[in-house]
Amino acid sequence: MDLAALKTQFKNFVQSMFEEGVLDNQFSQIQALQDSTNPNFVEEVITLFCNDAERIINEINRNLGYQNVDFSNLDSYVHQLKGSSSSIGANRLKLACANLRQASDERNKEGCLQALQLITCEYCLLRRKFQALLHVPFLLFKLCFTALLF
Repeated sequence: MDLAALKTQFKNFVQSMFEEGVLDNQFSQIQALQDSTNPNFVEEVITLFCNDAERIINEINRNLGYQNVDFSNLDSYVHQLKGSSSSIGANRLKLACANLRQASDERNKEGCLQALQLITCEYCLLRRKFQALLHVPFLLFKLCFTALLF
């Protein structure tokens, strides 16, 4: 695959994430902050987000595992995850957090568990897409580096 085709594939993949509602415009703003002085900015933001999101989802899961759920503690975690999701432009994950927040406000443990299941699914989808997204720049670098050698 040549450089132009790889760039087109990358652009189309990102566009599909917008069209599917996985990402919103906030992600475009993050991409715009990457430049030659900070060439790994998007990768770093995605990595930090994923590490944080996994930690928070695990805490939510742990909290909902208790017989008596501490809903104020749960609200704090949901607020963190929703804020992180919003900051990176993870639209569908942000919306799933709103469902959990509503169930938590209603003190509905079963509703919280269902919402957590949706959050987990949306996060796993987002993480897979982010991993694929981060793989393409590596291929671009490898292709450019190879072209320089020959």
